[in-house]
Amino acid sequence: MSTAPGTRERIIRAVLRIIGEHGVAGVTNRRIAREAGVSLGSVTYHFATQNDLLRESLRSFVAEETRRFTELAARHQCDAIDVVEASALVGQVAANTSFDSEHIAPFELYIQAGRDPALRAAADECFAAYDRLAASILSALGVPDPERAARAAVALVVGIQLRRLATGSAVDDLVDALLMFVGDKHRTP
Repeated sequence: MSTAPGTRERIIRAVLRIIGEHGVAGVTNRRIAREAGVSLGSVTYHFATQNDLLRESLRSFVAEETRRFTELAARHQCDAIDVVEASALVGQVAANTSFDSEHIAPFELYIQAGRDPALRAAADECFAAYDRLAASILSALGVPDPERAARAAVALVVGIQLRRLATGSAVDDLVDALLMFVGDKHRTP
């Protein structure tokens, strides 16, 4: 079926927008169908359960973000980028990432995974993807034991991003936290 991938993607995007605007409780098949511009039957055809919808929406978001960040890291890996430049780059990416409904949705889904064991495996896959990406970047920067440091770096970035979302704090907080994470010796005077 040639339209299936397009329909499935529209449904996933609609779910992310709905979650970002109304929370997980706002996800109904009728709302999804209306938001995605598809028939109600298409929603249930592509996703048998709400858990399937939530799980695939979270995976889709993280796959797209991971692809985007991996491409960005690859473009800058051949440059001799140092820790300060890498932190600044993360800050630029964060500043250019608006907290629209699709970027709020993952936070909602991570919280929902705490309540719903069926979503935990998808959340674990998502964080594992972020960990791999962070380990790759930390390795390229010469950070010792990058795999171990990656989990903490990811937690730091997600936490600061959540704080930015909740309080409106500046991107500089993220850059400063990353520089503190790798050590003050990397700071510029």
